[in-house]
Amino acid sequence: MADVAAVREQGAQIAPPARSRLSWSWLGLVPFFLFCTAFLFLPVAFLILGSLYDPEGAITLQNYADLSTGIIPGAFANSIEISVVTAIAGGIFGFLLAASVTLGRLPRVLRTALLTFSGVASNFAGVPLALAFIFTLGTLGFLTTFLQSLGLAGFRGVNLTSKLGVEIVYMYFQFPLMVLIIAPALEGLRREWREAAENMGASAFQYWRYVGLPILTPTILGTMILLFGNAFGAQATAFQLTGGTLPLVTLVISSQIRGDVLHNPGLGYAMAMGMVVIMGVSILLYTLLQRRAEHWLRA
Repeated sequence: MADVAAVREQGAQIAPPARSRLSWSWLGLVPFFLFCTAFLFLPVAFLILGSLYDPEGAITLQNYADLSTGIIPGAFANSIEISVVTAIAGGIFGFLLAASVTLGRLPRVLRTALLTFSGVASNFAGVPLALAFIFTLGTLGFLTTFLQSLGLAGFRGVNLTSKLGVEIVYMYFQFPLMVLIIAPALEGLRREWREAAENMGASAFQYWRYVGLPILTPTILGTMILLFGNAFGAQATAFQLTGGTLPLVTLVISSQIRGDVLHNPGLGYAMAMGMVVIMGVSILLYTLLQRRAEHWLRA
């Protein structure tokens, strides 16, 4: 009987596996992929193709070779320097400001006011920001003339066409962005960690040195990288401030594509590809640091 049952089982038809139903949840990602294609992949492809043509329309790699000639290396150096300085200075100042209102037990109204200001100031850029500083700290700005009327005749305003002037203006939207990003990370520091450190006899300095700052360091560095990219890609503010007299990579690209004297669109596209590479490295570093920060905050 056992053999007969075994034969029957061997001869029985195996039921086909149930087919998995097609999930329609993927349709929600269609707008995202369309957005990435329209505003990321297609523009990059356009830059790559445009950088391979000379002004006569012939295919060439000379545009990439010309990146080391003329004012282009200086323009990249100036943009990187301004971006690094404002990222570090804005990161430190923004972190201290966010920590003072988040962990300093200040009135809640101050925290709300700071976050509201940061949300507005971080998006206040371009021509309006440049004009605001010109009208305030320029040679004939309101604050300049007011201080001169008080007897400070030697104060001639801030030279906003210099690298220092551009850095001062960029700081206006750099540190508020740092406040907006670092404030949630500061609030994510668990009270249990500080209580455990205090129970073991650690001082406030030791807590921040061995617990608080090591946990926040990936977020701080990642946000500074984000600030670097934010300043590196700025164009309208710098153009309105300097009028193109200070060579920055975004301004030189504009001159190559639209200018009458420096008119070589292919070279401008090659410079833009250089910016894409730098921004891509920045985004990669930011992503890696954010993953490390999220690991600590989820622990």
